[in-house]
Amino acid sequence: MTQIIKELRELTGAGLMDIKDALETVGEDKEKVIEYLRKKGSLKMSKKADRVANEGVVETYVHAGGKIGVMVELNCETDFVARTDDFKALAKDIALHIAAANPLYVNVEDVPTEVIEKEKEIAKESLTGKPDNVVEQILQGKVAKYLEEVALMEQSYVKDPNIKIKDMLGAVTGKLGEKISIKRFARFVLGN
Repeated sequence: MTQIIKELRELTGAGLMDIKDALETVGEDKEKVIEYLRKKGSLKMSKKADRVANEGVVETYVHAGGKIGVMVELNCETDFVARTDDFKALAKDIALHIAAANPLYVNVEDVPTEVIEKEKEIAKESLTGKPDNVVEQILQGKVAKYLEEVALMEQSYVKDPNIKIKDMLGAVTGKLGEKISIKRFARFVLGN
């Protein structure tokens, strides 16, 4: 029991009592506990969402012998938090992830409507002859999958596919007690 609590604290950044409550409520299934904590913790996150995060760091990462480079702006509320090891490690991990996963946007909301419609068109062409209700369900699934591929916050972390980038941010936000956000990033590939 102690080991699962420790793992869940590292994964979610939730408090000890919240984790114990979640374990008592939904059992020892990690996925269910994380989902429960996210639902319960969303209130805490939404309170932090209104706060201004204009401190932080610009982190860089260069890979493949100088052939791929990334710059990412990671924001927090205070310069004190920006100087912590946890915050700096998060910035480095996100920059490395961007180099490896090549996201196109920070959030799903940043993806232009035209791009989503174009993806629907492409997917629809391969679904001729199927009933309309089935086509609509398949299209929703394909668009959701596409958004997971192109939106950084929805991507699975390259070092641990069980964790999404938004969950990493949430865990560090919970641990440090400040709003943390990815403002922007740029990925450079030599010759492109």
